[in-house]
Amino acid sequence: MRNKLKNIEEFIFEEDGMGTVEVILIIVVLIGLVIVFKKQLQTLVTKAFKKITEDSNTVMS
Repeated sequence: MRNKLKNIEEFIFEEDGMGTVEVILIIVVLIGLVIVFKKQLQTLVTKAFKKITEDSNTVMS
């Protein structure tokens, strides 16, 4: 009986899979942030690429 309780205790406190769970939770949070701020991110990226294109045109001229 004591051996079974020890096995159950070891199983409960085992942390081998914690790294995977943490990475999945971080990815879920990042995807959620992208969904929430999608419009703002699109505007920011569009402005940045527009500025890069304009500046590259002045350098080439």
